[in-house]
Amino acid sequence: MLSYYFSLALRSLQRNRVLTALMVLAIAMGIGASMTTLTVLHVLSGDPLPGRSGSLYYPQIDPQDMDDFGPNVEPPDQLTWTDGMYLLKAKRATHQALMTEGMVPLQPTQSSVDPFQAASLYTTADFFPMFSVPFKFGQGWGAGEDDAKARIAVISSSLNDKLFNGANSVGKELRLQDASFHIVGVLGDWHPNPHFYELYMGSYDSDEDVYIPLSTSRDLKLEHDGTTNCWGGTGSDPNNLEHLSCVWLQFWVQLDSPADVAAYKAFLTHYSEDQHTAGRFLRPPNVRLRNVMQWLDYQRVVPSDAKLQVWLALGFLVVCLVNTVGLMLAKFMRRAGELGVRRALGASQSALFAQLLVESGVIGLAGGVGGLLLALIGLWLVRHQPADYAALAHMDIPMLLATLTLAVLASLLAGLLPAWRACRITPALQLKAN
Repeated sequence: MLSYYFSLALRSLQRNRVLTALMVLAIAMGIGASMTTLTVLHVLSGDPLPGRSGSLYYPQIDPQDMDDFGPNVEPPDQLTWTDGMYLLKAKRATHQALMTEGMVPLQPTQSSVDPFQAASLYTTADFFPMFSVPFKFGQGWGAGEDDAKARIAVISSSLNDKLFNGANSVGKELRLQDASFHIVGVLGDWHPNPHFYELYMGSYDSDEDVYIPLSTSRDLKLEHDGTTNCWGGTGSDPNNLEHLSCVWLQFWVQLDSPADVAAYKAFLTHYSEDQHTAGRFLRPPNVRLRNVMQWLDYQRVVPSDAKLQVWLALGFLVVCLVNTVGLMLAKFMRRAGELGVRRALGASQSALFAQLLVESGVIGLAGGVGGLLLALIGLWLVRHQPADYAALAHMDIPMLLATLTLAVLASLLAGLLPAWRACRITPALQLKAN
């Protein structure tokens, strides 16, 4: 029966090609605009580490003075060197890593490559196993290299391609700020978005070129970029941050169970109480422990204009559907004679209703294909915008299927009223009218 209705729908649509084209165009425009913005929002709000983000947490404590203190105030987003090193050395989590970013002048040994500023992450040994970072060649480093301030580096796959044409560069030397570093590892394909573990250089910024032990970066006074917040009039000398009242480090821990999370939060509270008792923390204990998705939500990583664009596009889709309802109503009512003959021959109202809804679904499917093409064009335009997330605007398989599904559902919704009105007219009136 469904194939029969589908055949009737195709014949009906071919009889009124102009009206059909207008309905398909209206749905295609609404779906295209909606799916373009929904795809961008889907990409920006996605889980950067599926399967692992639920066990990764960002601890916050509050070492600031009493200036601007108030109820329910949030603790700083970063840690001081003293607090960060204490939490790191305490090893109360499965893995823990302390980090910050910087730009380091890189002097290639190859004459064909000019010197440039390399985006660098200064971190500790657990960074690689905690985030399950894949390696193409070699491996990361251990806690011993952290303690020894070893001059070693892990480089990205793209930097390895640029400097060594993709060959295994483990064991080779890298010149950074006039110091020689021994390459111990080359990353594989790893591009988490958003850039959740270090948001202060851009939420959707490109990946780092070089990974260096944090202790080594401080020993060599490598440039530190990102936010530094200080208090108490201690200044913010970038070469003396270890001894100042400044927060400038990010800290992540891996906690594998709810019990581990509760225990770690209690540990943070006890640490804050001890520091408060000792007079180092002036504020009462104020701790937070958010997982990856909670941290991204707290930081409002998804741009507000992306959400606004989605609502505007959905509003435009509603307008397109209202116009489609009018066009469908005109189309179905013009077929009163045909529908009256079918009723007179014994077809039930439900059968006619189903036939007209199948016709609406066919229109929606055609509109969905058109909307998909418009969405692909829209995403291509987004990728040419000067936004740091522009390069991520690609449609994946789930969003492609969602486009077609939304188009069919929207057209079925638009066809309900016209189909119901067309089926409610009695056969005698339909036949007399014709």
